[in-house]
Amino acid sequence: MATIARECLQHRIAATPEVVISDRPGVAGLATAQQLGIQTRVVAHKGAVDRAAFELTLGQCIDSYAPDLVVLAGFMRVLSGPFVERYAGRMLNIHPSLLPRYTGLHTHRRVLQSGDGLHGATVHFVTPELDGGPLILQSQVPVRAGDTEPELAARVQVTEHLIYPRVIQWMAEGRLEWNDGYPLLDGKPLKDPVVEYFGES
Repeated sequence: MATIARECLQHRIAATPEVVISDRPGVAGLATAQQLGIQTRVVAHKGAVDRAAFELTLGQCIDSYAPDLVVLAGFMRVLSGPFVERYAGRMLNIHPSLLPRYTGLHTHRRVLQSGDGLHGATVHFVTPELDGGPLILQSQVPVRAGDTEPELAARVQVTEHLIYPRVIQWMAEGRLEWNDGYPLLDGKPLKDPVVEYFGES
């Protein structure tokens, strides 16, 4: 979130960060956003009557800003299908794996346990299927012999900070579009994600 916000504020992304919304008070991202001069809101999940009530309040909060794009960055709450469909083609997420492999949690651990030679991150459109929306851009990093989970996670995170702003800029430039459930990049159907390899320097 902080990287994306700074890229916008420094005009490297042609977009304005209107608000940072968290489902938990007191998190570091809210303080960072405030330091950057961005509005912050808390829509607390804890204490909500149920998921429907939480999502109703969250949707009202989002819609009050009339955003062109909703960017999930560190937002770990699973959102319902009806909620997600309200923002079809306008909601992005980044996931720390080479989707469709390793949806859900603990991706770095699962990659190491499986002995994979490649790992990475994927920016995708959000759809009702968990981590299942159309893939846009992937980073690939080699898994090194002796890698620990924190070491691998750190290398993947470096690439996340590069590919997520890039996709948002594509949206801002009109290069990336949503066309009746499918993404178009430069006017052509994006059937497979763009892949960028981050090898050894």
